[in-house]
Amino acid sequence: MSDGAVVDEGFLRRYRELLDAEDAAFDDLEHAYEDGNRATFDSDIDEWRSSVHKRMNFLERHGVATRS
Repeated sequence: MSDGAVVDEGFLRRYRELLDAEDAAFDDLEHAYEDGNRATFDSDIDEWRSSVHKRMNFLERHGVATRS
């Protein structure tokens, strides 16, 4: 974590929202996989990847994480 990173209530609230969105997207992806629905799986994996990128971008903007 960088010296300039600020982790406060607002940060944690937004991070929790991003985690919840990622979890929901993964649940949808998991169901599509279990159902063998390829078209839905393809759509859901894109949504899940997008949610992961949003979370990582948020952490990077706040100086909490960097991509390796």
